Amino acid sequence: MPGGAFFDLDRTLIARSSSLALAGPFHRRGLIGRRQLAKARLAQLLFVRFGAGHGRAGQTADVAMQILKGLRVEVLEEIVADAWKPVLRPLVYREALAAAEEHEARGESVFIVSGALQEIVDRLAAELGFSGALGSLAEVEDGRYTGRLSRRLLGAEKAVGLGDLARAEGLDLGASTAYSDSSSDIAFLESVGTPVAVNPDRGLLRVAEDRGWAVRRFRHRLGSA
Repeated sequence: MPGGAFFDLDRTLIARSSSLALAGPFHRRGLIGRRQLAKARLAQLLFVRFGAGHGRAGQTADVAMQILKGLRVEVLEEIVADAWKPVLRPLVYREALAAAEEHEARGESVFIVSGALQEIVDRLAAELGFSGALGSLAEVEDGRYTGRLSRRLLGAEKAVGLGDLARAEGLDLGASTAYSDSSSDIAFLESVGTPVAVNPDRGLLRVAEDRGWAVRRFRHRLGSA
């Protein structure tokens, strides 16, 4: 079986939290108020400086559910689509895209695997020409979000989801590569033959150094000059 390449999204493939980056577009749509917007911006700053544990990035899917409750699915899809060029694309790391292109040149499939909502990762994967994406799954009834998650792709559940994805795609995880920035993704990284710590937080850096995992620094964004 062939291997694949699996990229975490926030602070790995892009420079910030995707969910928090969408706070501005949500505010402009009238879906969140100024206080929520200010909190999102503070959380973003903490996330960029300290990583997932301090910025509470693991909670952003739950926060999004509170905001999305009752919203039609196509409205979120439209917001993400509209935000791609002005908000999300400029955050994409050039080094991540170069790595993805190297995997594709070897005939490997490339996926986003993230705790961000499926609607977000699907759009980014499509725009970047990746093979697909796996994210947290929101519960939907009659075309509207219920405010609950039916799949929370964080921690150990992310490793389980990766295994399910690999089986569905016929990929050998032992011949695969995974990229992440967070110590919360250690199980995810342990699932593949080649783990890569990207812009790692302190916990992940310690593990990577102890185990001899590759450590890479991604710094240049598509939005940069």
